[in-house]
Amino acid sequence: MNHLRIGISCYPTFGGSGVVATSLGMELAQRGHQVHIISYAPPARLTSYHPNLHFHKVEVTEYPLFEYPPYSLSLASRMVEVACAEHLDLFHAHYAIPHAISAYLAQEMQEDYRIPVVTTLHGTDITLVGNAPSFMPITRFILRKSDAVTAVSQFLKEETLKVFQVEREIHVIPNFVRPELFNCPRDGINLLSSTTGREAILTHVSNFRPVKRIKDVVDIFAIVRRKRPAKLLMVGDG
Repeated sequence: MNHLRIGISCYPTFGGSGVVATSLGMELAQRGHQVHIISYAPPARLTSYHPNLHFHKVEVTEYPLFEYPPYSLSLASRMVEVACAEHLDLFHAHYAIPHAISAYLAQEMQEDYRIPVVTTLHGTDITLVGNAPSFMPITRFILRKSDAVTAVSQFLKEETLKVFQVEREIHVIPNFVRPELFNCPRDGINLLSSTTGREAILTHVSNFRPVKRIKDVVDIFAIVRRKRPAKLLMVGDG
């Protein structure tokens, strides 16, 4: 196997895209690849050390002229620095805006060699941010310019092709989980201990932000309860 030097740009928070990006980085590092995570803070999911896994902080400069710090430009500059210092083979951007745009800028700034950009779409970067009129042209642009595009679901792929009218291949790679990491001990907390076994069990897992449509979850639960016994498990924090 040829081991690669991969630069991953992502959000460092507990949101789905950051968790998947960090977990992917850890798995790749364990397989012998050199992985460089580039973000404004260490990822929350980066809980273990591996010699092949490295973090590079993006410094965002506050300047009175800018009402908002230009993070995407700072990220692009940092990606170029890491690419030159570590001789990266690949940029993997999680979220079209801003990470894929920053990766494209970094790619264009490289004079010695061209680093391919893989963009992974996670959901709201397309369905909300990318759909906004001010972001529609630049999102369509980066979808066309990326060397490869992946989506975490078939729905997201179809929505992307429909909304942005891009004629390109989008690979569906669902989010993954290693079940052996989440085997609860027999004496651990049993969330279903209060159930009778006859109810429908509805479960919602998220950070409970408004975009996760918590009200719809409760409304659906109310409809189910009118038809049959049911319990709702809300798992998350927010």
